[in-house]
Amino acid sequence: MRGCNVLVTSSRTSVISELWPFAFCRRTLSTTVRCSSQNEPPPPTVPSVKLLLDSDDAEPIPQARRKPNDCSVLLFPGQGSQFVGMGRGLLKYGNVKEMFSVAQKILGYDLLALCLNGPKEDLMKTVHCQPAVFVTSLAAVERLSHEAPAAIENCVAAAGFSVGEFAALVFSGAMDFTEALYAVKVRAEAMQEASERVPSGMLSVIGRPEAKYSYACLQAREHCQSLGLQDPVCSVANYLFPDGRVIAGHQQALDFLQKNSRKLNFLRVRPLPVSGAFHTSLMEPAVEPLREVLRKLDISQPSISVYSNVDAKRYMHGSHVRRQLLKQLTSPVKWEQTLHAMYERRQGEDFPHTYEVGPGKQLGSTLQKCNMKAYKNYTHVDVISPEN
Repeated sequence: MRGCNVLVTSSRTSVISELWPFAFCRRTLSTTVRCSSQNEPPPPTVPSVKLLLDSDDAEPIPQARRKPNDCSVLLFPGQGSQFVGMGRGLLKYGNVKEMFSVAQKILGYDLLALCLNGPKEDLMKTVHCQPAVFVTSLAAVERLSHEAPAAIENCVAAAGFSVGEFAALVFSGAMDFTEALYAVKVRAEAMQEASERVPSGMLSVIGRPEAKYSYACLQAREHCQSLGLQDPVCSVANYLFPDGRVIAGHQQALDFLQKNSRKLNFLRVRPLPVSGAFHTSLMEPAVEPLREVLRKLDISQPSISVYSNVDAKRYMHGSHVRRQLLKQLTSPVKWEQTLHAMYERRQGEDFPHTYEVGPGKQLGSTLQKCNMKAYKNYTHVDVISPEN
């Protein structure tokens, strides 16, 4: 795999260039991170995705046909899954301590201490929780590699929720660990800054079958306009499962939805503990900072199927990854659609084993609501307990 010695900006002596050239490959015993000198080629057992691709327009790498129940799928959680203590059960595996050490150099603070000990109010901040979830999720992959190496070896697809998509792309070999972590850092900082411009937030909604979410958002925007708010934002930000949505926008719009939830056929509404209206047009100011970083990074075609949040379709090449990661900031996360695409199969065909790698079990919960048959083969990789 590629060494990670790329300067992120020409005007900055990047901390990334001073770190070991971490490489990430699915098909190694030490799955998450592999160290080598900058002049050393990858070990012969580690296939370089870059060598397999001559251009961004290369055809998808053919996968050997396996029985579905011999295959695995990995799901990577996003912001909101974090909690104090996560990662405690992962430190004895592979290169996990090393990963957190590198993260400290890139981020400028002790991420491991924050994950293990908090304080909670600091871990919950967007600038901290996104890198924390990213690193902890890839550390969970290290545990899975130790306890069930076949799950790594036979993985045919992956998807990540919001920031989890970066972890999925690293796992697939499309991005280097250190480069992706730096991109996550910039993304988190830019989203935090965008959030602080206007009062905004996100609202978890479970509705009746007759609920009309787009119309509810329209009514909320019209209410905001009646209050004198110019260009109000209120839209579906996450499609989670049937009748499960997250709506985001200006705080006045969310207040309207909560106050009128019964009229709108909402069974339950709950404000989410996030700093802003992610995956809406209010995140537009965060796009350019992330664009500047992504255009300087070496991004390859994933070596397995990785599904985009934007349209629930597979990434085809590096340029496609860049475009979609930028769109993702201001577009709804189509998670329900992604699960349908990943698990679509002929009637009677078996389902793969699914592993949620990272803090929390929210993605397992959504899978249960979207596809109970697929959920029967679901396993959560614990990030707290030292043993299963």
